Amino acid sequence: MKLHPTEATQHRTGRPSDPGYCPDHWSRPTPDRALRSALELRYQVYCLECSFLSPDDYPDGVETDEHDDTAAHFYAYDADKELVGYVRLVRPDVDQRFPFQQHCATSSEGPVLPVPGETAEISRLMLRRDYRRLRSNKRDGVMAGQKTAVCAGAKRLGASQVLLTLYRQMYAYSRTNNIGHWYAAMERPLARALLRLNVLFRPIGPEADYYGLVAPYLANLKEVETYIGTRAPEMLSWLQQPEWQSTKTA
Repeated sequence: MKLHPTEATQHRTGRPSDPGYCPDHWSRPTPDRALRSALELRYQVYCLECSFLSPDDYPDGVETDEHDDTAAHFYAYDADKELVGYVRLVRPDVDQRFPFQQHCATSSEGPVLPVPGETAEISRLMLRRDYRRLRSNKRDGVMAGQKTAVCAGAKRLGASQVLLTLYRQMYAYSRTNNIGHWYAAMERPLARALLRLNVLFRPIGPEADYYGLVAPYLANLKEVETYIGTRAPEMLSWLQQPEWQSTKTA
């Protein structure tokens, strides 16, 4: 499987003034091991915990699809170098369409949609089970079908850190790859949770069944920068700091 070049570097973030969104220990192992761990987490969440996909279709214990070879993959690891969060950015296909458009409609009265070549879809955003709120409803812990972005108790701060670490990586990648907008299909509670972290998405269509009841959203990164800069300028500074490349680990 072809890996995106950004997977070959590790990153360690510094600690700005607000500890609520500044992880200082997220690191990344070698690219092959990182992606393998992510595909195993996807299998655990999508096949075993949420039953969105049949485990019988993935006998190797990894969940993968046709978008992985061309997607950019991002990871968050804890202090023990265990994977606790994952997300990918998917670019448009040859027909200039995104995966969410197979399931979700966009409103004709909504904003003008951006140029596909300058846009990416946030896909397979998930936290490990112990980093999210445990519910009796099976549909929790993933972007499509996630009830909340953070979990209760001692893990609450860590969950927010994981999410922001993943968004920081996507933001850095997008800035250097001419991506000015993000699509996402998610439940409304997740959009509100992200807004509490100053990550602004706007709804662009009605809800649909896409790994759970979700609605399509769009984030304009220029608008996100302005929103964060007004409400949390120190967070914007943190997002825009060059990431420090650390040594690869086996």
